[in-house]
Amino acid sequence: MKNINQATTALIVVDVQNGFITGNLAVQGAQRVVPIINELAKQFEHVVLTQDYHPANHISFASNHADKQPFDTIVLSYGEQVLWPDHCVQGTDDANFHPDLDIPHAQLIIRKGHHWQVDSYSGFMEADGTMTGLDGYLKQRGIDTVYVVGIATDFCVAWTAMDAANLGYHCTVLMDATAAIDQDGSLQAAIDDMQAMDVVLDFGKLSG
Repeated sequence: MKNINQATTALIVVDVQNGFITGNLAVQGAQRVVPIINELAKQFEHVVLTQDYHPANHISFASNHADKQPFDTIVLSYGEQVLWPDHCVQGTDDANFHPDLDIPHAQLIIRKGHHWQVDSYSGFMEADGTMTGLDGYLKQRGIDTVYVVGIATDFCVAWTAMDAANLGYHCTVLMDATAAIDQDGSLQAAIDDMQAMDVVLDFGKLSG
C-alpha cells in the first residue's frame, strides 16, 4: 500500500474464522484470501480483528426457529434478519480464527454477536445500534482512516465499512482481500450500499 499514514490508519480484519472458511457457513473463495490478508497486514501498524462469537441459542440461527430454513428472513425489533446455519458458536472450533491467519501484531479482537437476542454484522455496532467499543478504541488512538478486509464481503465486511463511513472515518474496502456469500444478489446490493455511503472499493492490486 502506498502513502499510508501509519499514525492515523488502521486495518480491520473481519471474521477470518473456521466457520466461514471450512465450517458450517463456509464462503466460496474464503480460503484464498487468508494469505492475502496476512501479507497485507504487514503493511499496517494498527490492526484490529473481529470475531463472530454466538451463543448456541442465537436468534439468527434457523435451527432456533420452528419451520424456518437457513437464508429465510424474519422481522425482529431492529429490522429484517437473515437466518443462518449454526456457525461460530462460542467455545467451538468453528468460532476460532483460521489457523493460517498470521497477524501477531494485531492489537485488539472485537467479539460480536454474543448477545443471543441481537445479531451483529458490523465490527462497530450491533444490529440494534449498541456500540462494540471499536469506534472509541480507534478514536482514542487518533485513527481517522480504515481499510476493511475479510469475510463476508456482502454482510460483515459491508456493514463494518458502512458504519465506519457513517462514524466519520475515511473507509476503503480492499475487495481482493474479501470473499462474498452472494445470496440472491446480496453482493451487488452491498456494493451499491457501500458506494452510496462513499466507501471506496479498491479492486486493484494490494501491493506496491
